[in-house]
Amino acid sequence: MNLRYTKILNILSQKKKITIKEISDELKVSEVTIRKDLSQLESKGLLKREHGFATMLDSDDVTNRLSFNYEIKKKIAQKALETIKDGETLMIESGSCCALLAEEIVSNRRDTTIITNSVFIATYVRNKAGARIILLGGEFQNESQVMIGPLIKICAMNFHVEKFFMGTDGFNEIGAMSGDLMRAEAVRNMAESAEQAIILTESKKFSQTGIVQLIPYEKISKIYTDNEMKETIKQKFESRNIQIETAI
Repeated sequence: MNLRYTKILNILSQKKKITIKEISDELKVSEVTIRKDLSQLESKGLLKREHGFATMLDSDDVTNRLSFNYEIKKKIAQKALETIKDGETLMIESGSCCALLAEEIVSNRRDTTIITNSVFIATYVRNKAGARIILLGGEFQNESQVMIGPLIKICAMNFHVEKFFMGTDGFNEIGAMSGDLMRAEAVRNMAESAEQAIILTESKKFSQTGIVQLIPYEKISKIYTDNEMKETIKQKFESRNIQIETAI
């Protein structure tokens, strides 16, 4: 995704609705160019076009959540990419930061394989030349576009990887949390097949929680987040032997 697309999404994440003229003025490019950009972003499901306006989508669908704080999530994904080498096989769970990491991997690394339960991720990177995806089987959860259920455990048991990347809805005193019981179960099953469980999340999630445990702190190796993370929170996680990496 080009830099101007990122800037447009960043503007929308702040203003929710904006005129084409306002975007044109702010980015100092023609309205014709902005209309073409908006058409491309709409085709990806990242915003909605109205007459003379661009509007942020507010559905909880992962396609739409991807556009919120896009620039921050992109930086987190790029930071996580630094530890991934050509030829690696990785597991990646669903989520907007994870989807952007998958895009970074197939765009910038060679001969990598991504094992995922996310139909969205498989679709999102399908046109990239370097994309090699293994999709875990299970019951399809439509809104989040992931596979869930007992088949995930059976499928995941056939693999062993060094790194498993995942998102989270928040944290509490025992670990990372989720708002969905079935997705949390799928994450735990996938984590059993990895040496390291690595979380990608925006810093705002450290002040949020969820309804069900995703993974306990002792199973988390590393967290990638943005540079708005408070130092006191960082120290709390590092005291649990969890490495914190912040994207600038």
